[in-house]
Amino acid sequence: MTRLMKGLLASSTCLAFAGAAWAQDDTIKIGVLHSLSGTMAISETTLKDTVLMLVDQQNAKGGILGKQIEAVVVDPASDWPLFAEKARELISVEGVDAIFGCWTSVSRKSVLPVIEELNGLLFYPVQYEGEESSKNVIYTGAAPNQQAIPAVEYMTNELGVEKWALLGTDYVYPRTTNTILESYLKDQGIAPDDIFVNYTPFGHSDWSRIVADVVALSNDGKQVGVVSTINGDANIGFYKELAAAGVSADDIPVMAFSVGEEELSGLDTANLVGHLAAWNYFETADTPENAAFIEEWHAFTGDSTRVTNDPMEATIIGFNAWVAAVEKAGSTDTDAVLDAIVGVEVPNLTGSTAEVLPNHHLTKPVLIGEIRDDGQFDIVSETDPVPGDAWTDFLPDSAVLDSDWPGKDCGMWNTQTDSCVQVQSNY
Repeated sequence: MTRLMKGLLASSTCLAFAGAAWAQDDTIKIGVLHSLSGTMAISETTLKDTVLMLVDQQNAKGGILGKQIEAVVVDPASDWPLFAEKARELISVEGVDAIFGCWTSVSRKSVLPVIEELNGLLFYPVQYEGEESSKNVIYTGAAPNQQAIPAVEYMTNELGVEKWALLGTDYVYPRTTNTILESYLKDQGIAPDDIFVNYTPFGHSDWSRIVADVVALSNDGKQVGVVSTINGDANIGFYKELAAAGVSADDIPVMAFSVGEEELSGLDTANLVGHLAAWNYFETADTPENAAFIEEWHAFTGDSTRVTNDPMEATIIGFNAWVAAVEKAGSTDTDAVLDAIVGVEVPNLTGSTAEVLPNHHLTKPVLIGEIRDDGQFDIVSETDPVPGDAWTDFLPDSAVLDSDWPGKDCGMWNTQTDSCVQVQSNY
């Protein structure tokens, strides 16, 4: 090969690498890590669509830092170990600067070691059990003090519930949430024999025995209430069995933490009227911000029947907080964004403001909704925004912990010893 040809080859190779680098640097990549198949697709597919809508909207405004945003969508298929593999792929192979994803706590727990190892950034948009604080996660869903505890207080004070059936899918979120609720209820003077706890696998379908057991709790004349942390498509069989058993909300009210408009859109809700859900947003919120969002959602999907729900709002808040932090930092670098994001305030859809707190949780209002026959909710209770608490006050080992990252770089700061706890809580 002649010297000229070698020079031309070297030049073309350099140009090829330069072109590849330019193409890679021309966009800012984010990962979308939601199940598009399997038992959780009923809930998570909508969140993928929400992120894609937000990306389109932001790109129409000129993108961020002068670049367009590119969403890299993967399907972990309701397979919890696969969530970790896909998260690693998004960060190490695709080079995303942030991940928006996960629904179940078991999927988040699977992803957590990966994003901490690789110093990634996860925006987690669903209510969860608390008892966790990671520098690399912004928890945009509700902590227990922003959903579970206020919901039980409502059932006690407004519905006169005296006996409790805590029904959940068998994984970390229901188990930890119910541990907190059991402790809370006992603190309120509820006898242990008046608390019934039951767990079922993902996708569980035969609810006849469990519903019969719940109905039997009321044989002594005490008012029974159900707190449901049942996830995914198992809810379909549960509510159908309630209706088949003739259980109305007047008989035994159900308060759900994982059932919203999306899940109800696949059900015959005629016999579910009056049952309850606790969230931080409902589609029926009567605000200009929500009306505009619903109109944008219908235009994006091309379907005026597509409902909205709480995790969608949490996704919006997280995405907008990330954009604000990136612009404030002038960088998509994880550490720079985390430094910038604390204190960021963005509008929510219920008319107030969500603030990112030093513990990487948000301020969120607590809403209680009653199911209507059209699959929507009448909002019967709403609070001012409540600061999210990573560590519950109702478990002794957790009550002494704070997780304010700035200045401490610690998610488990013991306020009694004024030191960082190195081992995560066992709850």
